[in-house]
Amino acid sequence: MAGHSKWHNIRVRKTRQDLIRGRLFSKLAREITVAARLGGDPETNPRLRAAIDRAKEQGMPMDNIERAVKKGTGEIEGEQYEEVIYEGYGPGGVAILVEALTDNRNRTTSEIRRMFQKYGGSLSEAGSVAWVFEKKALVVVDANVVDEDSVIACALDAGADDVQRKDGTYEIVAEPKQLQAIKIALERKGIPYQLATITNLPKTTVRVEGDEARRLLALLRDLEDHDDVQNVSANFDVPDDLLEEMGEAA
Repeated sequence: MAGHSKWHNIRVRKTRQDLIRGRLFSKLAREITVAARLGGDPETNPRLRAAIDRAKEQGMPMDNIERAVKKGTGEIEGEQYEEVIYEGYGPGGVAILVEALTDNRNRTTSEIRRMFQKYGGSLSEAGSVAWVFEKKALVVVDANVVDEDSVIACALDAGADDVQRKDGTYEIVAEPKQLQAIKIALERKGIPYQLATITNLPKTTVRVEGDEARRLLALLRDLEDHDDVQNVSANFDVPDDLLEEMGEAA
């Protein structure tokens, strides 16, 4: 889990440094539009609330958010996105789960397959790797800005399942429905968080090193950068120096 969250922290930091707001906002808008199909009120639609919160955290203008919601509810015309999940294996036998929103399944499938093949991986059948992961809320807090007792007490009171200190951070894990409560509890206590998301956490990990690890991280980076891809999950354990090297080189 540590490698999973550390990699995402590095990629989030790099994304903010790069001038690719347009691509990021496009992905956020797609998620809001699809979530809004289940109902346009974020108070009764947890998925929509999470999507809007993430968009706000990334600085997406409210006009963009409202337009995306209206496309989802059908108030204004918009693209029709299909949710697709790809499962496969990367270098070192690492299980990879890719969640995408696309308006052209054939095109996206072809492009995702080529990415896997480029780095020595392969797509596999539905269900082949999904069992490796479980859907969880993950909140990461910098251990240098708050003491452990405060984080644990706040998180557990808000319904978290577990809090662990890893690599200079506190990783708070909970059921997806508890994400909003944990975020609110931390904010009320003045505790900043680095990452707050619903993700697929691996039940077990695979250790990968050297050039094999570099190929794996390059594959994950390219998948995450694909316009149709919303989330990428993988059960890897990679040395910290390689995580930093490949994350910053993206």
